Amino acid sequence: MSERASRDPLQRFRPWRRGAEIGFWLVVVVLNCSGNAITTWMDANRHGDPGMHAWEPWVWEFSSGLVWLVLLVPLVAWLSERLPLHLDNWRRRLPWYLLASLPLSAMHVLLMVGLRVLAYRALGHGYDFGDWGREFLYEYLKDVRTLAIILISVESYRFLLRRLQGEAQLLAAPDEGPPVEPIERPERLLVRKLGRDFLIATADIEWAQAAGNYVNLRVRGHDYPLRSTMAALEQRLDPACFIRSHRSWLINQRHLVSIEPLDGGEALLHMDDGQAVPCSRRYLAEVRLTLGEGEERVSAG
Repeated sequence: MSERASRDPLQRFRPWRRGAEIGFWLVVVVLNCSGNAITTWMDANRHGDPGMHAWEPWVWEFSSGLVWLVLLVPLVAWLSERLPLHLDNWRRRLPWYLLASLPLSAMHVLLMVGLRVLAYRALGHGYDFGDWGREFLYEYLKDVRTLAIILISVESYRFLLRRLQGEAQLLAAPDEGPPVEPIERPERLLVRKLGRDFLIATADIEWAQAAGNYVNLRVRGHDYPLRSTMAALEQRLDPACFIRSHRSWLINQRHLVSIEPLDGGEALLHMDDGQAVPCSRRYLAEVRLTLGEGEERVSAG
């Protein structure tokens, strides 16, 4: 990695990213549940509700928050990665999210009620959820709002990361006149980063990994998301340089250092940036065949 990349705050953040994301949602859930429990207890005291125990609001809120934190936030994040929302597709994809909200809310309610039953029994009491039809509708309306907040938070966070690291785009044909370079086999990509545009050579791409509706391109120690499918990208890149090694990975053979065979007919492709790219059994023979003379110049691990 270059000295410039090592000073990049985003590069320094990457090893801590997963912990920071988990910590963020943990803090959000704890603060939200604590605030709701305190206000519920204050409202009960204000209205003179003698039947509520001091611990009940905490059980209600944290049973709900725990289900969202452990199960539903990861599911929503996974769904948004598979079906990311953009200005040009949100109308088509919003119905899918509304459809997914029903099983997500049902899981939330069932698991939440189960946790409450266990907590009440542990404290020597019984728990009654009430009328299931009315209560589920009430919880569903709250869950739709929570789902929207999570989606907005996740998509905003990913948008910020893309802006910080730079988002790649394939060059399109100009509105007027002939293109200055081949469009079907582009020699460069446009990268937009924090309001600045610059070009990178496609030959400098070391490897690419599919990630939902994006393909992450590794270029000189930086990752640039490209809004494309792996199949579409493969068709636009030079086949003399780029080899498909896995349904989710594409490598530049010029940056391949060694092939490490694995059990089961698979392999790891060690790149010159230190990345170990998986090579599935389906593509390994093709990789070796494409390399041709490379089987002699590329060492077997």
